[in-house]
Amino acid sequence: MARHRGRGMAAINYPIGMNLGGDPSQALVHSNPEGKFTVTLSAIDLGQGMKQVTRQIAAETLGVPIADVYVDTADSDTGPHDMGSFASRGTHRVGNAVAAAAKEARGVMMEAAAEELEVNAADLDTDGRGNIHVKGAPSRAISVKDVAVAAQFRQGKTIAGRGIFLIPLSEVNPETGEMSPVSCYAHACLVADLEVDDETGEVTVLKMTSAYELGRAINPKMVEQQLVGGAWMGMSHALFETPEPYYPDTAHGPRDFNEYVMPGPGDICPHDIAVLERPAPDGPFGGKGPGEMCANPVLPAVANAIFNAVGVRVDSLPITPEKVLRAIKAQGGARPQGAPGGRR
Repeated sequence: MARHRGRGMAAINYPIGMNLGGDPSQALVHSNPEGKFTVTLSAIDLGQGMKQVTRQIAAETLGVPIADVYVDTADSDTGPHDMGSFASRGTHRVGNAVAAAAKEARGVMMEAAAEELEVNAADLDTDGRGNIHVKGAPSRAISVKDVAVAAQFRQGKTIAGRGIFLIPLSEVNPETGEMSPVSCYAHACLVADLEVDDETGEVTVLKMTSAYELGRAINPKMVEQQLVGGAWMGMSHALFETPEPYYPDTAHGPRDFNEYVMPGPGDICPHDIAVLERPAPDGPFGGKGPGEMCANPVLPAVANAIFNAVGVRVDSLPITPEKVLRAIKAQGGARPQGAPGGRR
């Protein structure tokens, strides 16, 4: 009877969005008379940080402080069309639409400022602090607020923009029907170190080490939080959570979270993460976003680590102690595959 250590690795590539008639996202951007901007979307923030990311994209494109941008995701009746918050498409698809809408709104804003300053719009630039100035002559400037007032009450202009992003429709091979469903991919590799008790079948994850390539991290802290949380969710799927045997009949299933098995704070393991930035040519400021791939490599990495530790393959999830113990007994005992750290 011993606890055997194992190490497993998994590498994945993850498609960003999907080609559903171009997988469109739309955005509207407009200014109020005080020079504050509203981004109107139908895409929903599920907690992944989409509102913050699109806010940053809009502010950067407009050239105004982020505090002057508000993102409204009220509902699909008041917002422009969007395919939905799924398929890890938020940063890439919605972000591109927001950038396009903000670019159009910025054009109107600069034309209004040019009329007030009596210069060509091409000679103007923003300072990111709420001002528009003549290039090379920062003293000749006007605030975004004053431009908004002038545009709406003197010039009769609406500082607004519309944006839509469509990915190019894939060519279809006439003989095989083969096509490319997406425009870009994100990538990840994760290593899981764990222990398996050959007497009880219990699996304890000791450490995770991962590298994620996700374009450009538009908000690095939020990316880190999503990767950490997603890995924990992946570990939960790998070792704890399941609807079986209750799905689709829940009559005898867990009735609350006291009966539904999930990992707790004591099950969290250290996780070292490297974020690799390889800007996507068609992404907003190069961004693709981590999305669902946060959790994906954890499951196969854990399964491979269990095989490395005791020599058994469990091919159904979750990998419960009972499944591990039955597999060990079926093969006549644990058969370590030369795992780092051996047994103890």
